Amino acid sequence: MTNAEREAATATALVAAAKAGDSRAFEALVRRYRKRIYALALHIVGHASEADDIAQEVFLKAYRALGTFEGRSQFFTWVYRMTVNRSLNARRDRARRGEDVLEGDPRVELAVAVDARDNPSLAAELRQTYGRLLRALDSLPADMRTTVILVSLQGLSHGEAGVVQKVSDGTIAWRMHEARRRLHDAMAPSKLSRKRELSADLARVLMEYGLPIVGKA
Repeated sequence: MTNAEREAATATALVAAAKAGDSRAFEALVRRYRKRIYALALHIVGHASEADDIAQEVFLKAYRALGTFEGRSQFFTWVYRMTVNRSLNARRDRARRGEDVLEGDPRVELAVAVDARDNPSLAAELRQTYGRLLRALDSLPADMRTTVILVSLQGLSHGEAGVVQKVSDGTIAWRMHEARRRLHDAMAPSKLSRKRELSADLARVLMEYGLPIVGKA
């Protein structure tokens, strides 16, 4: 049995126990997936407190609707879909209010904190570079941006991302190809004031917390 199969089997057993009234089983599901759900919301909305609120709302909604969950998809794809929908709605609400999604973006600040290492001039440079990268990511069409987040940043397969977004594997593959092309173009050396290689530490953190490494297939 693969790790993915073991993960699915464990989640299925916990869902069955939770539906039978075992509150500890649902708590185990929350512990198992909350970090990923929070990260998914953060990738989309770009604000830590809002992402935390969304994660709480999603699990509350999942708990209340657990009796209607028929298991046709895996539990995590079910809550992922809830998270995507709620996060996109929150992002649209922010846009209608004219708020800048990138203002104080924790994704940028985390990357800068790791790589600048108390170097103010380098921090200023990196803040500009990674702000540019996130603006490029955030400028993608909503469906394409969500696909990048699910596949490149959350590690879902094309099939799993297709289930979450209710599209075919082929659509997911096309979106990823086109998104990589657009991000690579936006971050081309000719469009940046200076090209830097990523440190090993920063590369690790970017992959863990959701900043795509441009040029990585």
